Amino acid sequence: MSDEITNDTQETQGAQETSETQPTSAINDVDVYLKSGVHIGSKFKTGDMRKYIYKSRQDGLHVLDVQKIEERIKMAAKLLSTYSPEEVLVVSGRLYGKDAIKMFSKLTGFKFMEKRFVPGSLTNPKIREFSEPKILMVTDPIADKQAVKEATQQRIPIIAICDTNNLVKNVDLVIPANNKGRKSIALVYWVLTKEIMKLKGLADDESFSSTVEDFEWKP
Repeated sequence: MSDEITNDTQETQGAQETSETQPTSAINDVDVYLKSGVHIGSKFKTGDMRKYIYKSRQDGLHVLDVQKIEERIKMAAKLLSTYSPEEVLVVSGRLYGKDAIKMFSKLTGFKFMEKRFVPGSLTNPKIREFSEPKILMVTDPIADKQAVKEATQQRIPIIAICDTNNLVKNVDLVIPANNKGRKSIALVYWVLTKEIMKLKGLADDESFSSTVEDFEWKP
């Protein structure tokens, strides 16, 4: 069973969490996060991600701190909003991230790469896929390891959605979140899009009409 499908099940379990199990949230109602399972990590944790973990459940799954998730999304939005759209490249080797980054890029104007990341895309000017972004965002440092490797070589800052099992050695800004689940990935990119558009004066909470479902992977 793929970890994308496994995390869809975990997201359903995550919806059973109540707002009493997490601190209140500043940007969105905490239930929006809980229902998406964005806080439900894996059964594995690295030392790098320990500071983002709120608690460990009896079933062995590690639960991420919603406040820290939201705090880091705000930090990422603030950073990305300082770049011109053509300077940002968004990558997703995760199946559930492909539609999310398409919608994210459609609304923000950022460049995206949802197909296989071709080796040399950031280092070899002779290939068609070559790109020279000023900053890179990836959906999962493991699934997008080639992009992370090349960005590191080129000294390109990296923003990454990181689950409890991720190592973050080459990541400059971590967004702690379930980076394998369909609804979770959609939520992260949805909130990130909304915050960027608000910072750029392109929308506010009332005029931003896109929904989380618009960012979800559709088979």
